[in-house]
Amino acid sequence: MSRTFSKPLSAEGGKMESRRRISAFLLSPLLRERIALRRTVSRLLSAICCLLLVSCATKRIEIPVYEGIDPGEVLAEKENIKYLESTFRLEFERDGSVMKGDAVLRLTPDSVDLQVYSLGFLVGEVTSNGTVMRSNPPLERSKLLMLIDGIRNSFFWWSLKDADIREEHDSYRVSNSWRRLFLNKKTMMPEKQIVDLEGGKELVVDYEEPDLIDGIWFPSRMRIKLSGQSLDLKIKTLSFNPQTDP
Repeated sequence: MSRTFSKPLSAEGGKMESRRRISAFLLSPLLRERIALRRTVSRLLSAICCLLLVSCATKRIEIPVYEGIDPGEVLAEKENIKYLESTFRLEFERDGSVMKGDAVLRLTPDSVDLQVYSLGFLVGEVTSNGTVMRSNPPLERSKLLMLIDGIRNSFFWWSLKDADIREEHDSYRVSNSWRRLFLNKKTMMPEKQIVDLEGGKELVVDYEEPDLIDGIWFPSRMRIKLSGQSLDLKIKTLSFNPQTDP
């Protein structure tokens, strides 16, 4: 009996046969369906990731525009604020040296309660109830009064009695006999305040970085300057007319 043997494939022929089998396999309907499904799932996951990134992104709240509104009305609305609590970071600069700390402030039109901390330790305290003023470490009465008035006027910037309002370029100038406040015409946010003190001195307050805090737009940074000294305040928390337990 004669036997027929298949001719062995050459090396090149073996490669071609392998490619043919791979191509046939890749072109199978089941595999094409799997590839299409995988691509669809990948696109869907990418779309979901983009949606989550957009939804989680911080939305910037635009400051309201009050252009054309009487600035006296805007200031009068803030007169309802009778109590203010704040914590802020402070930097005091004098003669080239800088001291840093944190502060807690409770403020009304008639009282001031301020504590200053450094490295977690209480290093300064100022209190006033309208008749009695105290500080620790002790300050001269004139300097203590200047400090208390400066703090009150800086935070309660809208409280000017018998004020005259005039337009000046891109701002309103709100002033009385000893205070001048400059408001941005569009936003009604304070930009600068100048307070006249005894001896011809001026306390200058620059306001920056308005932010929506406790439902009210308020400058989150203040820089107070007096006689070559400066105090930079960066507000961390701020609340107005907080509810108190009966």
